[in-house]
Amino acid sequence: MARHFDLHRLRLLRELKHRGTITAVAAAMSFSHSAVSQQLSVLETELGAKLLEPDGRRVRLTVQGEVLVRHVEAILEQLNQADADLARAAGDVAGTFRIATFQTVIVALMPSVLAALRVDHPRLAVELEHADPDAALSGLQVRGFDLVVDEVFAGQPLARSAAVEQTVLHRDSLRLAVPPPGSALSDAERVSDLADADWTMEPAGTPAREWAERICQAAGFRPNVRFESPDMFVHERLVRGGHAAAFLPDLLWVETAPTVRLHRLPDNGYRDIICSVRAGTSHHPAVRAATSALHAACEEADDAITAHLAGQPR
Repeated sequence: MARHFDLHRLRLLRELKHRGTITAVAAAMSFSHSAVSQQLSVLETELGAKLLEPDGRRVRLTVQGEVLVRHVEAILEQLNQADADLARAAGDVAGTFRIATFQTVIVALMPSVLAALRVDHPRLAVELEHADPDAALSGLQVRGFDLVVDEVFAGQPLARSAAVEQTVLHRDSLRLAVPPPGSALSDAERVSDLADADWTMEPAGTPAREWAERICQAAGFRPNVRFESPDMFVHERLVRGGHAAAFLPDLLWVETAPTVRLHRLPDNGYRDIICSVRAGTSHHPAVRAATSALHAACEEADDAITAHLAGQPR
């Protein structure tokens, strides 16, 4: 017996899967809480299947609900591909394009990306947001963003999802940073030389912190993290002032040469800069324009970094 599938209601179910609560779905879709609940109830009736079940004061998807959402993801991927094909046939790069990323990419790469897109595709209105990585990827899947630029540190898995296509844009070296001459820490050349030093790192629980602590543990010690901040420019300033050691990314040196001393790390001293788009959209003209501009910005950044790091100890 054939079932009737209403795409609008299926989208609501998928939104609930990714956003977690009916309240969040209602806010994102500009509906009332009761309207979303009602539409999901109608969907259950139409399909003759229990899709939601209580989870404390919230609801969660049943096994049948999870199965259905997987099929909805595949349908939406096909619709994304259709949209991309139509846009390519029209031959115009236009509309609003939303990018989410993190601080060092915003500072080091995005000015070049925005400038290139403004010249090459003036009808494309780019919106840029500094967003938490998890929130950005969730926002990508529910169409809050069109492209996310994130980071994955050496030894950490790439977050895979059938709803997202991911490619590596750039490999960014991470180096041991110690203060300039005149500090008690400035003669250190290896991580193991800094077992008794104060460190500045990203907050506990973040992928960057997990990677940094793993590097120190491999050198035989647990770091004394006296300063915590998600801001790499804060880390650089603390190192420059002689207050701490740190691991700093090469993308910090796109605009200026470092005054801190930098030393290469072993083979796992890097992070990959990752580009994520919704499945089925990678050939959309706007996505291709943005990713092309990002690749060009990475090449420019490499040249600038090489010039600015000349003379640093290796």
